[in-house]
Amino acid sequence: MIIATSAVLILSSLLMIVLVLMHKGKGGGLSDMFGGGISTSLGGSSVVERNLDRLTIGTGVIWFASIVVLALLFKGDAG
Repeated sequence: MIIATSAVLILSSLLMIVLVLMHKGKGGGLSDMFGGGISTSLGGSSVVERNLDRLTIGTGVIWFASIVVLALLFKGDAG
């Protein structure tokens, strides 16, 4: 169980790095390559950016949950 949770943590960490780097900063981001440069006038951000935000938040939740599970598993292992 610890090995599987560690694998999830490593994969989610790598995915989080990629997703954060794809976000638009002050200039254009990597998301502009995938159509992020076309923004709607109503929403203020493009569909690509909103979907990227959702993916990043979802990955962050998985990352956080795997850290909590690992902490609980190691705490149970020590005692």
